[in-house]
Amino acid sequence: MKIQLLLQKDHKVTPLSFTVEKMVNAGFTGRDQEEVKHHLDELSAKGIDVPDSTPTLYPVIPSALTTETVIEVYGEETSGEIEYVLFVKDDKEIYVGIGSDHTDRKLEELDIPRAKQITPNLISPMVWELSDLLEHWDDLSMECSVKKGADTILYQKGGLGLLMSPSELMELISQKIKGPLNNIVIFSGTVKMETEDFVFADTFSGLLSDPTLNRSIEFSYAVKPMNYMK
Repeated sequence: MKIQLLLQKDHKVTPLSFTVEKMVNAGFTGRDQEEVKHHLDELSAKGIDVPDSTPTLYPVIPSALTTETVIEVYGEETSGEIEYVLFVKDDKEIYVGIGSDHTDRKLEELDIPRAKQITPNLISPMVWELSDLLEHWDDLSMECSVKKGADTILYQKGGLGLLMSPSELMELISQKIKGPLNNIVIFSGTVKMETEDFVFADTFSGLLSDPTLNRSIEFSYAVKPMNYMK
């Protein structure tokens, strides 16, 4: 499938068509694996079946990828996660964006891989070239906020230096996937929540900031449970 992106470079924005053949969601990719273990313990306490080892990788149906600003979900217990996203055409042409691995938390308690398939992977259409970011990668940061009723809540916030770098992430995936990393979209895994528990919100908004080049990428989407049946 093809997705239409927008490449921002040198204060110019140009259309970019990207072919998606595979998509992988990475999980528990923090550089500090002791902190990851703490997060696993928190999830386990919520009844979620956590993996025996980390990081983890989940293949996701490419058609789950979307730039839509409104999504429909089955059930009331779904939430997003802020993640950086790699769009890998080949080993020379790689783009970076921001997105949300939106997940059905109820199904996640039973089967994480299947939970990844039932809800979309959201992205902003705006992307940057990875080559422009390598020298200051750890200075980039991402955050997200959610709206629940009248309340706006800071949900997640952290520097990209907290997570595996793009080269580390691609090396991990190349060891597990069949064939070269061509035409693949990779979701990075996420940073810790600022709240004590998941927020099943009405709206999710994300931000990727590059203070070195003085630019940012934003996106937002509304969540609509399919509750129209009696």
